[in-house]
Amino acid sequence: MSLPHAILTALVEKPSSGLELTRRFDRSIGYFWSATHQQIYRELGRLESEGLIRALPAEQPARGQKKSYEVLPAGRAELARWTAEPQDPRPLRDAMLLRLRAAAVVGTTGVEADLRRHLELHARQLAEYEEIERRDFPPGKDGTGDRLRHLVLRAGIDLETFWTGWLRHALAEFAELPAGPPAREPVTGAAGPAEERPATPGTRPGPGAAPDA
Repeated sequence: MSLPHAILTALVEKPSSGLELTRRFDRSIGYFWSATHQQIYRELGRLESEGLIRALPAEQPARGQKKSYEVLPAGRAELARWTAEPQDPRPLRDAMLLRLRAAAVVGTTGVEADLRRHLELHARQLAEYEEIERRDFPPGKDGTGDRLRHLVLRAGIDLETFWTGWLRHALAEFAELPAGPPAREPVTGAAGPAEERPATPGTRPGPGAAPDA
């Protein structure tokens, strides 16, 4: 449900054509909600058919001219409704964490090199976010809109800071791992072997917890 609301947000900020929206997604909104050119055009058609946006009349009609869209009152009301609606946090799904769990039983071949590659990518993204922060949010730029947009950017900075720190920690752990395939041994915790620990109703194990019985 969030792509149409991302498009409504972008159009409230500035009426745009589909091509302009695609470029804005590439430059800003896409950092936290990505969409392809085809997805954006498909949603524009749906939003227009539902009466949430409309195509602006062209100043000088011309063949092949790109349509620009603006949000109608019904679209603004829908965006306000969605913004105010409570939503649960999304559970974390990350293939690297699952691969580390698999490496614990089948071996770590290839994983360390990819951890280094991920660290380089996250470090590059962090540097890009920090440059955007220096450029777009200098001291004293503290209007309500600016502060909320800065808060979104800070989420990206903090997340990339977490991943770069975690990846450095993971690489330090890999440097201390013994060579060869993992030994076949029971997975234990403070309470003994995993299969002997009683489950606590209403709780879920963490991503690194022992395998289920």
